Amino acid sequence: MKKSAIALIGLAVVLGGCSNKVSYGDAQAVETTTIDFGSTDLQKIAHEMVDSMLVSGSVAAITRDSRPIVFVDRIKNKTSEHIDTESVTDSISTKMLNSGKFRFVDMSKVESVRDQLKFQNNDELVDQSTAIQFGKMVGAQYMLYGNLASIAKNAGSDKDVYYKMTMRLMDLETGLIEWADETEIRKQESKSLLGF
Repeated sequence: MKKSAIALIGLAVVLGGCSNKVSYGDAQAVETTTIDFGSTDLQKIAHEMVDSMLVSGSVAAITRDSRPIVFVDRIKNKTSEHIDTESVTDSISTKMLNSGKFRFVDMSKVESVRDQLKFQNNDELVDQSTAIQFGKMVGAQYMLYGNLASIAKNAGSDKDVYYKMTMRLMDLETGLIEWADETEIRKQESKSLLGF
């Protein structure tokens, strides 16, 4: 009986010592945990790409008298890492929309919209005077697309990762590229001999 009580107390001490402390941090703070693609990189890329687009003379010309409708294609991940490029795409399109200069169509939700419209137009539960009719959606005038690439190098305990984000805005009627830019990030990591 004494042995089992001592074992339980010992287990409680060990488990209590393994508890985690969780706290909130600043989402805008620079993240330096690893050299892998992180939140700071995502914020930097989104900020620089949208700022570049908004100050571009060609984009200023197409947004002067109207708010063009843009389709944002998901950014292609050409790195060796698993990177949530949908999150990068979302940040860029949100910043563009909040600029007040663009409107968007969301191609990722077309099937959901189609299902809802079929329900509205073909179900006796829906008042047909309130149903949205097919064929009223607006087409995009421009497509925004891009690639995220990386080059990683290792030399002993030193690591270097270079990221390059390239984006383009295409006029869907003419096929002309109205804007293009790149932004780069280089991250380096050196480990001491003892790993500290």
